[in-house]
Amino acid sequence: MIVYDLICDGDHRFEAWFGSAEDFERQKDTPLLTCPVCSSGAVSRLPSGINVARHGRNEPALPAPEQPEHVAAFPPPKAVWRALRQLIDKTENVGREFPEQARRIHYGESPRRSIRGQASREEAEALREEGIEVLSLPMPPSEEVN
Repeated sequence: MIVYDLICDGDHRFEAWFGSAEDFERQKDTPLLTCPVCSSGAVSRLPSGINVARHGRNEPALPAPEQPEHVAAFPPPKAVWRALRQLIDKTENVGREFPEQARRIHYGESPRRSIRGQASREEAEALREEGIEVLSLPMPPSEEVN
């Protein structure tokens, strides 16, 4: 895991965890990575220091950088689910036709668009093996997140 210090175009600072640097690069221009304070998608990495242990030296530690008063804390889980639900509700629900529709979009047989629907674990894995990016999510009922 890697932790990055991030900032949005509204000057809100926050941190996020990624599996790798490539995961950050893959997510940075998608709706998956937004500011937890203002939901802006214009997010960039802040430079961060490296902590190097110095054995045998009595040098004073560097002071922590000053943080603005509006540093974002992680939002409560219900708010995260609500935001996720709002993003998902903007997609087209194709139901059980999800695997077929995802393939048609991937191979240029249907217009590119964001879709959602149902697929078995095996169907989702087959899509991934074809190079089709899919994300499996547990979805709470809409009434539970309002």
